[in-house]
Amino acid sequence: MGSYLTQNGDYLEWLKTLKNKVRQSQLKAAVAVNTALLDFYWELGADIVEKQKHSRWGSGFLKQLSHDLMNEFPTIKGFSLANLQYIRRWHLFYVERVSNSGTACSTIKKMPDSLYLEQLVMQLVKIPWGQNLVIISKCQTLEEAIFYVQQTIENNWSRNVLVHQIESKLYERKGKAVTNFSNTLPTPQSDLAQQILKDPYNFDFLTFTDDYNERELEQGLIQHVTKFLIELGAGFAYMGKQVRLQVGERDFFLDLLFYHTRLHCYVVIELKAGDFEPEFAGKLNFYIKAVDEKFRQDGDNDTIGLLLCKNKDKVVVEYALSDIHKPMGVSEYQLTQSLPDNLKPSLPSIEEIEAELRGDLDYE
Repeated sequence: MGSYLTQNGDYLEWLKTLKNKVRQSQLKAAVAVNTALLDFYWELGADIVEKQKHSRWGSGFLKQLSHDLMNEFPTIKGFSLANLQYIRRWHLFYVERVSNSGTACSTIKKMPDSLYLEQLVMQLVKIPWGQNLVIISKCQTLEEAIFYVQQTIENNWSRNVLVHQIESKLYERKGKAVTNFSNTLPTPQSDLAQQILKDPYNFDFLTFTDDYNERELEQGLIQHVTKFLIELGAGFAYMGKQVRLQVGERDFFLDLLFYHTRLHCYVVIELKAGDFEPEFAGKLNFYIKAVDEKFRQDGDNDTIGLLLCKNKDKVVVEYALSDIHKPMGVSEYQLTQSLPDNLKPSLPSIEEIEAELRGDLDYE
């Protein structure tokens, strides 16, 4: 097979063209390594698909191509057979889905497929090759893939964070909280606020017994504040827990207070270990007003609230928020499987664990 291709004039001419493209991409890479490389990958993927469709070079075509390119460019790792197969798959993933979708993507203005693909590639080349491979490996639809491409660009996600966000189904959760933002915030502030909230929130880094309370939930989130901030999303800055508010002659304490750098507003988060109850909305409304009065300064937008509860009835939440004048949303949260109560007594206490680590426990 290899000797046949090395004597084939069409193949050799195309290989020569490819080698020139590689050299050109190496020059461009000095300015923009990732963009130049992925631009080349996209063209290479298109060429591979085209050659396999119309040239009679046999099933060993990619293996031979890998061999020839690696011989010519031994310091470049991207020409392995496996990576060439990924390049082909990457190209086909988007071309086939754009072609089959009719409108390219229902969330984007209708345009010819070729123009849409051109604009799409301009986004794909902004993220590393590894993140591109994660997206085509784990996403099924065009819209889902585009969502994670845009989120990776916006939030500068590493590959591990991207994998976590896909596996936690962020695409299905983002913007899904029940809110009254459309009635309490001006546009486009209301739209942006809606998009920063999720439903449900995934607190898979926490494990409690079934009888955990709000204080334990709060402490767990703050102990894992880095993971909590990743789950909240870009823009959230942690301000404090049990934040004191003096109203009249009484003191009140917010569970958690954040500031959102893109919304330019405070975000009050209240935690509930049980189901949503209508009176929770009234209390959160009070806290939001107090934060507006005590903390909000010139340049800050309206404070918003987020109530996180274990379960909610969507109709009850919508009814409860209908006459609330402060902007707020209600979402559920999910934990890892809680420990059964009957196991709790058998688990060592924190003091026992610390003592064991110090070697202080005596064993008979």
